[in-house]
Amino acid sequence: MRLRSALPAIVQRASAGASLVTMLLLTTFPIFAQNINTAFRSKLTYPGQTLANVWGYESRGREYALVGGAQGLIIVDITNPAAPQQIVQIPGPNNLWKEIKTYSHYAYITSEGGQGIQIVDLTELPSPTLQSHFYKGDGAILNQLNTIHALHIDETKGFLYAWGGGLFGGGAKIFDLKPDPYNPVYVGKYDQLGYIHDGYVDNDTMYSCHIYAGQFAIVNMANKSAPELINTQTTPGAFVHNTWITDDRRTILATDEVNNSFLSAWDVSDPTDIKFLDKIQSNPGSNSMVHNTYVRGNWAVTSWYKDGFTIVDITRPDNLIQVGNHDTYAPSGGGSEGCWGVYHNFTSGNIIASNINVGGAGELWVITPNYVRACYLEGKITHGITGAALQGAQIQVIGSTPLLQELSAANGIYKTGQQAEGYYKVRVSKTGFQDFETLVYFQRGEVIVLDVPLFPTGMLNVTGTVVSHEDGQPVVNATVWLYGAQNFGPVTTNAAGSFSFSNISPGNYDIAASAPGLGLGMISGQSVVANTNVLLELFTTYRRDAVIEHGKDNFENSFLKIAQNPFESETVLAYQLPVEGAALMVLNGLGQTMQKLVLTGSAGQVSLGSDLPAGLYFVVLNQEGKTLEVLKMIKNANR
Repeated sequence: MRLRSALPAIVQRASAGASLVTMLLLTTFPIFAQNINTAFRSKLTYPGQTLANVWGYESRGREYALVGGAQGLIIVDITNPAAPQQIVQIPGPNNLWKEIKTYSHYAYITSEGGQGIQIVDLTELPSPTLQSHFYKGDGAILNQLNTIHALHIDETKGFLYAWGGGLFGGGAKIFDLKPDPYNPVYVGKYDQLGYIHDGYVDNDTMYSCHIYAGQFAIVNMANKSAPELINTQTTPGAFVHNTWITDDRRTILATDEVNNSFLSAWDVSDPTDIKFLDKIQSNPGSNSMVHNTYVRGNWAVTSWYKDGFTIVDITRPDNLIQVGNHDTYAPSGGGSEGCWGVYHNFTSGNIIASNINVGGAGELWVITPNYVRACYLEGKITHGITGAALQGAQIQVIGSTPLLQELSAANGIYKTGQQAEGYYKVRVSKTGFQDFETLVYFQRGEVIVLDVPLFPTGMLNVTGTVVSHEDGQPVVNATVWLYGAQNFGPVTTNAAGSFSFSNISPGNYDIAASAPGLGLGMISGQSVVANTNVLLELFTTYRRDAVIEHGKDNFENSFLKIAQNPFESETVLAYQLPVEGAALMVLNGLGQTMQKLVLTGSAGQVSLGSDLPAGLYFVVLNQEGKTLEVLKMIKNANR
């Protein structure tokens, strides 16, 4: 359900030279429960006029939205994102389709309404009096330019590429902007693969979108009179609409303008060997359609028609993670209604987005994003007994919104993640195998590697004996715990020091025991694939050398002493050191640092564990770059 606050309507007169438009300026924050890491700033509406794509321009410290209105280019000053001011609308072909790009201080506008390329000199902004004209071709194509669907500018080399339209079957028309950006010069074409809907060009390499052929092409355009086709690639929806390259020039992002579509990533570091990396949907199951994607540093900003726009962390292009979104359009589902385009690259970081038509009016939205890094979860799922890779195992992050689910590939590998930090339960399941569950602490920008062996269903017994390391004698009334796919205990050893657990699922377990005066003993990663018997010795695993003379402290042969272990709420750890300047770290079972303390003085005590969930932890004592001692610490669930 989408909730909206009550919003005032304001009728505002445009600046001199612009037509009178009715603009609804939203000065209060609309409430969209599903919007993540974005903040609404304002909105302008244009009754009786649809909006197409948008672009941005900056000059003299001010930011301008360049908006493709049906009646012509709209220029809006958004330097104050909460109070945008329209400068002017420059008349153009009255047509829904408008695409805009900039080069130097010029804007270039194309339309399916014809008249070639409209060129606007933006030098005099914020004045509404701007010079403009229509360029319809020169030389070999003199006055032949008419309809053009879209365009891109190779800013590195200074060439404009016009896509679609009737000329050359909709192939690329190339124009040199360097001699005079206000008067382009026709220099060549590329029509080898037919109609091009959109594309990206940089440094004479073209990534053209052949929408009806369902593929993008990589073309060497260094020789404009004889372009060289390098490779082609079919996309997941086989209806590729636009492409954009990452800053390192190694990855191409592509969109397919079909229902239930994907944003996909492709390794093009070797253009002769294109490799699929990953694909992602804005709202899986909604049938939504993607439209245009653009890259800003480590993020892709993408318009998704009825889902508004998304922000995806592309730092790891083989694991695309959505970390932000803003729904600009109330209806949901498939179809090409809603958000046409976004512009992503203002110095301020603000984003503009265009809605095509809402109740008979186009809409321009101004949004402030919070660009955050993704929290990654990656690993491999294997058969717990044979070690073989398991395909189709389901990995779920319980409590994530929406529920994060991923399936392992044929090689057992899975890659997923989310934008939210914190503790989440991860569940791995597959028919015929025991479920695996563990708590994982997700951190932004961090890759958590969780390799999981799944064990077949079935119940087993784990038995064993607890003995004293000093004399090998059985320990009576020792308490024993079993931690793994399931948690068991504590149980108490009998007169022979024996214990047993029954109805145990196959898996890997930590088995821990303790007794007053004997400390803690543990077997880590015990594989239980059949009835298993173990021997547990009680003694302090990590010992110091004779730094402190024997008998002159009550720590026996360790630097650390835990008051209660296992514990439920928190425990007290006392320390006694030969010199000052030690640090204490608490790590979880995945090796993540959960707490770090600098110890004061050479002796004292600290409280640990109050903010930790139940589980296994390691307390690591470091001094002068050396690890002096490691203790295992177990926190039980509160009873």
